[in-house]
Amino acid sequence: MPDTTELIERLRATLGDAVVTAEDERYAAALVVFYGGEPIRPAAVVLAQTPDDVASTVRLVAPTGVELAIRSGGHSSDRFALCDGGIVLDLSGMKALSIDAEERTAWAETGMTVREYTQAVGELGLATGFGDIGDVGIGGITLGGGLGYLSRVHGLTIDNVLAAEVVTADGELVVADEHNHPDLFWAIRGGGGNFGVVTRFKFRLWDLPTLTGGMIVLPGSAEALAAVVDYAANAPEELTLMVNSMVAPPMPFLPEAVHGKLVIMLNVAYVGDPESAEAALAPVRAIAEPLIEQVAEMPYAALIPEQALDIHPVGSARTMFLEALTLEQAQFVVDHLRSATAPMASAGIRVLGGAIDRIPVDATAYAHRGRRLLANFAAYTFDGSEVAELEDWVDELWHELKQDDAAYLNFFGHEPPRRVRDVYPGATWERLQRVKARYDPDNVFRRNHNIAPVSVG
Repeated sequence: MPDTTELIERLRATLGDAVVTAEDERYAAALVVFYGGEPIRPAAVVLAQTPDDVASTVRLVAPTGVELAIRSGGHSSDRFALCDGGIVLDLSGMKALSIDAEERTAWAETGMTVREYTQAVGELGLATGFGDIGDVGIGGITLGGGLGYLSRVHGLTIDNVLAAEVVTADGELVVADEHNHPDLFWAIRGGGGNFGVVTRFKFRLWDLPTLTGGMIVLPGSAEALAAVVDYAANAPEELTLMVNSMVAPPMPFLPEAVHGKLVIMLNVAYVGDPESAEAALAPVRAIAEPLIEQVAEMPYAALIPEQALDIHPVGSARTMFLEALTLEQAQFVVDHLRSATAPMASAGIRVLGGAIDRIPVDATAYAHRGRRLLANFAAYTFDGSEVAELEDWVDELWHELKQDDAAYLNFFGHEPPRRVRDVYPGATWERLQRVKARYDPDNVFRRNHNIAPVSVG
């Protein structure tokens, strides 16, 4: 590891108490991220409060070659928010939000969580779509694409980004939009954190006082799983069903009689009038009698829960796009779930289409317009003792079901570097490399699923 003593002294001279090292009582808390695993101990953490703090940190760290990790919400499955022996630039204290309700836009700093943002704009009956978990940072989920309850109606999160303030590798703060740094603006919408540190986004807001949402739990079987996925893929775009099949854990909202049995948990969102929602959900109820149904008219923010941050799972996940889920494939998934030894194993399928496909494929760095389904298979434990076995379990599902190698960045887990190209097929990869070469030729921002500049290789 490089000697960072002099660098830390220079950081402290510029940023003062914002620089946290192992001797500081704040250090342990600054290392807590969602996923568990072997300890990662950076030389220092910079608790940024302003864009100037971010720019100063990048200007000081970049010339040294010391690894720099960027943290927003700390949910990266590969724990890219931390780095051993390097510097962590923590944006979680940057939460300024400016809402223009008349213009239907909001400028939000990237230390905000999805829930913080969603609740704030929701008080005005407005919304921007993100994912389905509240304590992820808006920075990471947006840079990777942003797929959630509103995507089929209003597009991915990146489709609702109007501008961004970005600190580039030379420590310059620039505004990127359709007219200023348009190539950078294109790249950060789906290309991840490879091109700079986004300090705030300008988002489009949509009128959404309420929607019909909640949860439906069906008894699990191959027939029910195939049927519900098929219906979800062909349902009106106003309806989003997030399908999660698993062996029921002992959750308090599940009847004790189904604990340990296969269930299909459907997270439901219908953007439209309640009567139309009832009609759209009727075919779901006809597939199998629900074990639980908790669906009602509610604010959008009510669908975005926080996770328990004292739970730090370790394990494995694989993601893939699918055109359909056949009955034979559903049977394989069901049998595989029943054989899982992990405390938490699931097969999740997201429905795409609708507004996602109305954006030209080359408009952003997300290159998978026209896909129908996105699957994510995961197995987690809490002590790390079975990780190799969980990797094998997930790999078997992936190899059995995958139709090609394409992948979605925000569900991308621990993968070999060569697999990053599968996230960005064809000309998208080549264009991203050119943008990287222009804005980060020395690959300062490499603690991520990395896109190396053309000059690096």
